[in-house]
Amino acid sequence: MRWHWTLGLLCTGCAALSRGLDGDPVDAEPTPTVEKILRVPLDEALFVTRRLLEEQRLDVFEHNDTNELFSQSWEIGVNVRGNRTFERYMVRGEQVGPRQSVVRIFRLQYREAESAVEQQMPEPGSQKTNDHRYLQNRDPFEREAFENVPTLEGFKLRRGIRDLPQERKLLARLEMVPSLELVGGKASIPVREVKVPAWGPESADAPPRCGDAVQGVEPLLVAGQTVLVADPLGTRELPDAAARMLCDAAQKKLTVALALSVPSVDQAALDEYLASSGTREDLERLLVLSDFFRRVDQDGRSSAGAIHLLEAARRLRAQGHAVSLVAFDSNGASGNAREEEMAKNLLAFRQEHADAWMLVLAGDVHVRTAGVDWDSKFEPMGVRLTKALPSSPVKALEVGFTRGVHYACRMNVWQQVDCDVHGINPTAQARQEPETPRKVLLFAGPGETGFHGRLYLGQLSASLPVLQRAARAPEALGATHGAGTTHAVPTAAKPSSF
Repeated sequence: MRWHWTLGLLCTGCAALSRGLDGDPVDAEPTPTVEKILRVPLDEALFVTRRLLEEQRLDVFEHNDTNELFSQSWEIGVNVRGNRTFERYMVRGEQVGPRQSVVRIFRLQYREAESAVEQQMPEPGSQKTNDHRYLQNRDPFEREAFENVPTLEGFKLRRGIRDLPQERKLLARLEMVPSLELVGGKASIPVREVKVPAWGPESADAPPRCGDAVQGVEPLLVAGQTVLVADPLGTRELPDAAARMLCDAAQKKLTVALALSVPSVDQAALDEYLASSGTREDLERLLVLSDFFRRVDQDGRSSAGAIHLLEAARRLRAQGHAVSLVAFDSNGASGNAREEEMAKNLLAFRQEHADAWMLVLAGDVHVRTAGVDWDSKFEPMGVRLTKALPSSPVKALEVGFTRGVHYACRMNVWQQVDCDVHGINPTAQARQEPETPRKVLLFAGPGETGFHGRLYLGQLSASLPVLQRAARAPEALGATHGAGTTHAVPTAAKPSSF
């Protein structure tokens, strides 16, 4: 199920990458072999766990002075007095970082008139030393000591079993949720001085960093092709793959256009940077001219990764390739009005450049070429483009990946917008096997959501907003947290650490 948020000037449901909470076969997912570190504060994780159990019509109680929850008990099977069995859930939470936590869900079983107590953990897992510092000296599925658990009069605790299906449902609730795109609203950070100290001087004809190949992309590199890619927002991997696709298209001598979800009012600023020498001063001027990159609350579209992608396009153009940038987003509209404006801006470019190969990055709700199941009147941008370009090929790609993190804005359990680094988990269909190359897999035909294929990106990592509101120590630039404390003068996160 996708949520379609409606909160003033928030763009709603735009980047809901991990779909189908209620319909996803969660229990069919592989059994984990390492502890799952949840990228949310512990209080939020426990709040969602309580809600998950209460939806199963269970009353939930808190253990005093601990991060533990206990559900009411229920009788299992058909038992006779003297041989009855009851079960209840026990939840143990542990904070392992400012925005990192572990939640373990156990199913406790009590047997009447039985004194033996078993402590069981099914399917023990192996330790990964590079997963998280929390795991370095701890087997994630070690035997648990069930102390201070509620008793049942006349019953003995027989065993406690880790309930992995419930934990997978919790993981889905926390990491398979829609991202928000913040449209309009708060003013930009005041411009006093913008510095990008990490942007090293290079000549205007420096070659682009194209990176590793994207296998299977060749059939999409056709003159006049429009390729829509679902952007998970705030990652390093999507801009990096997009840069490689631009390089491949340019090598085929195609006219190339990169379309980004940036307000169209910033078109002149993008054009000026594209024609520049790419010096630090040129980048600083772009950030000064663009209110979009200086928003007080940034949602992942204005990440350092996006800046690196702009630079890749600039370097291709400097080497003599025909490259254009298209800022196609609305500056304040939402819903169907925004979809219409986005499509209109792209169509205006397409009418003047019919043979251009155009790569469009936007949230997956925008780029799908079929309607959505939660609103029959909502028509995504991809649907509008397909209708308007019947003779011009339009292909939409969703993304596949392995569990990771990205910088995004989400609605937390307290109904507040939370812009920070969040965990992101794929659906079973979009899950990528570890250690596999990035590639494009084209389907035999478009699916129900209108995607024609899938772009596999590997494990996702976060790309922070290019502008931070306070200076950061060098080691903090690559950390997993978002904007720092408020400061009068904005400074830029290192583009090299996008």
